[in-house]
Amino acid sequence: MNEPENEPAPDHANQEEPRLGISALTPPPRFEHQTETVLEFPDNRLLIGLCGEYDRNLAQIEQGTGVQILRRGNRLAIIGTKAASEQAAGVLQGLYARLEAGRTLAPGDVAGVLRLGLGGVAPPVRADDQLEMFGSAGFELRTRKKPVEPRTEAQKAYVSNLFKHEMTFGIGPAGTGKTYLAVAVGVTMLIGGQVEKIILSRPAVEAGERLGFLPGDMKEKVDPYMQPLYDALNDFLPAKQVEKLMLDKRIEIAPLAFMRGRTLSNAFVVLDEAQNATTMQMKMFLTRLGEGSRMVITGDRTQVDLPRGTASGLADAERILKGVKGVSFNYFDARDVVRHPLVARIIEAYDRADGEAG
Repeated sequence: MNEPENEPAPDHANQEEPRLGISALTPPPRFEHQTETVLEFPDNRLLIGLCGEYDRNLAQIEQGTGVQILRRGNRLAIIGTKAASEQAAGVLQGLYARLEAGRTLAPGDVAGVLRLGLGGVAPPVRADDQLEMFGSAGFELRTRKKPVEPRTEAQKAYVSNLFKHEMTFGIGPAGTGKTYLAVAVGVTMLIGGQVEKIILSRPAVEAGERLGFLPGDMKEKVDPYMQPLYDALNDFLPAKQVEKLMLDKRIEIAPLAFMRGRTLSNAFVVLDEAQNATTMQMKMFLTRLGEGSRMVITGDRTQVDLPRGTASGLADAERILKGVKGVSFNYFDARDVVRHPLVARIIEAYDRADGEAG
């Protein structure tokens, strides 16, 4: 009788086995020194919110930290290295504390929490850090439609400076929340009575603001270029209230050229896409600041649409105003992107290409 051949031991690391409802795209890696950490969550309703639809939040945490998470009733078992398990536990406990406080858990919140401890720059996120972050409402912005929270350390520092400084610059790539958070702070201050109006501005049609060739009246010419600002406002205020506030001139949306000759007092003023302002336009805008006002300038130095040879007013302002009392500069990078995760990878790829070309 022929002896059966010895079969190789199964490679569990390359098998996709059922994982008790956790839908991960790839199985977790094998670790030489695995530990198991068990967390208990007493409120099953909140636990459902923590896990997310089809356990997608758990799958996201697994992929982000390199652990395996198993559901056992109202307990979650975390299997992985000690450091990875601690990080995953911190994320889970922080998100659960957020739900206990009555706040919502949007899909981007998990990615934002994970981003705080990944990328090889920030240290692993500890449970105490997450509990402190979500247990405090110090960085939550209350608007009429929904609360808004900064999701990364850079965003938290930015929001803090928006309240503390009369003039704040937000510089970084698209999708990092520069304009969105600025408008949210403006709405919060308007509701709270700290300012009397919100003024939102952009350079229209590149830096020259050449609107004459477009059909329609001035509002119809300008509106397509102001649409991102309208979108942000409509996220924070009911549409009818936005319309009424605009009729009452308590909210203004206008191209940069319309700021000339004005003194903007008791207002929250935002200049978006500031990299497309010329040096003279930037100086004109910055000197509009009046008593009781806050001014925010946001831009992306990598997306300048000015004609070749024309200096960007944002770059000049950054060079000239560094160290001036009352002016704050805040910088963002791909780790602060709060859009689709692919956006962050695209930005990183372009940054690498620019570095190689340089």
